[in-house]
Amino acid sequence: MHEGAWITVIDGELRVTSHAGETIDAEPGMLVRFAPGERHEVKALADSRLLLLLTPWPGSGHPGAMTLEEKTDVRDRAAERAG
Repeated sequence: MHEGAWITVIDGELRVTSHAGETIDAEPGMLVRFAPGERHEVKALADSRLLLLLTPWPGSGHPGAMTLEEKTDVRDRAAERAG
């Protein structure tokens, strides 16, 4: 993921595992933050609702943050590989 992630539990219960294997069970109101590029896993332990906020959006390296020239270059390189 190019962006940082902020996750808060609205309803239910989630199990959040960090890239280092640390695990927490998150209940409503809990806020968890991950740095850009930090791997993590989120699993619902019950019917749940969560709010996911990605910041900044779009992050560096995200296609939405590219200039038109950069997008054209990426498309040209992909077409060369496909052909």
